[in-house]
Amino acid sequence: MAGTGTGEQWLARYGNSLMGVFGNPQRVLVRGAGALVWDADGKEYLDLLGGIAVNALGHANPFVTSVIASQLATLGHVSNFFTSPTQIALAEKLLELSGAPAGSRVFFANSGTEANEAAFKLARAHGKSFVARGLPVRTTIIALEGAFHGRTMGALALTAKQAYREAFEPLPDGVRHIPFNDVDALRAAVDETVAAVVLEPIQGEAGVRPLSAEYLRAARELTAAAGALLIVDEVQTGVGRTGDWFAGTAAGITPDAMTLAKGLGGGFPIGALITFGDGPSSLLSAGQHGTTFGGNPVATAAALATLHVLENQHVLENVRSVGARLAAGLAAIDGVTEVRAHGLLIGFDLARPVAAKVVVAALEAGFIVNAPGPGTIRLAPPLILTAAQADTFLAALPGLLAGAFEQATDTPEGA
Repeated sequence: MAGTGTGEQWLARYGNSLMGVFGNPQRVLVRGAGALVWDADGKEYLDLLGGIAVNALGHANPFVTSVIASQLATLGHVSNFFTSPTQIALAEKLLELSGAPAGSRVFFANSGTEANEAAFKLARAHGKSFVARGLPVRTTIIALEGAFHGRTMGALALTAKQAYREAFEPLPDGVRHIPFNDVDALRAAVDETVAAVVLEPIQGEAGVRPLSAEYLRAARELTAAAGALLIVDEVQTGVGRTGDWFAGTAAGITPDAMTLAKGLGGGFPIGALITFGDGPSSLLSAGQHGTTFGGNPVATAAALATLHVLENQHVLENVRSVGARLAAGLAAIDGVTEVRAHGLLIGFDLARPVAAKVVVAALEAGFIVNAPGPGTIRLAPPLILTAAQADTFLAALPGLLAGAFEQATDTPEGA
């Protein structure tokens, strides 16, 4: 057992035992229920970040926790020399929800970055498949400026932010980043040297920036014409986050591959790569890729339980209605200059670069939010967030912004 202690005591122990890769934790959280969490000192918070879009059903969902406990008491881990009913059933369910054609397949991992690492290998394998046709190997993978795909080496090569990359260069080569949402740039980039285009329908880490439907359709048409794969990263946007099961397919495109994670397990770690059709699904053969824990019975049971609740308790309708309520309320607040809302994935810009101050003030007021940029706040709450809970944040935000703007007036801008 972990024992007890105050938040200050736990943080001192944290500093003496964990690597500092996350900086100093803001709080020590000990309990959650629905969209609420409590820290070690008993303070309550409305969780408007959801573990960064992970806790789709909030904290301690009774159905999901009961399924996990039951599965763990029956069969926990078997390795991938074997399979389990939950692994097979989850793969079938994801193929059904995604509208995948015959011949489509699923690979399970433990996280979004692992799913994207598998997708990176898929793109490499596709590029090499041209040799068997008497054509040159394709070595180029196109990604977008502003992209975040993860922190393993292949996923990091796809990620655009230099601050994440520079300490670990040289990264795997062949990746080109092109301007975001620029169809002309995409058209110029996709040629006979390109193995794949990898994109997020909505860039969460960049401040909730959506690609236009026109861009997504152009990406599908250009890659198909060039014989390149279209790989859609739905790690943050998938599994109901935007009010649809998947943001890309809602825009009317069928990719060659799609990656999922975050909300898929309802808080339990799991990731997935879905390949669409026989061609992409045959690119990785036995022994070319693998995982020890991926697709284990507990993780896949957790995901099946999460999907069951999302599908049968009108959760996606709640995402659309509460998301629209938040979007309208935010747009009416003085000091908010732009709102980008896609279900319950919301980014809003501020009149001054005080987002870090707002995050601190919000936490003190009992709200957990995130600042992906100096002038942007991101919300990715549990998909079961209620209208009343959303209203409490909307009521508090004007005061939080006024305080942050006042502080900024008394200190160097952005400090």
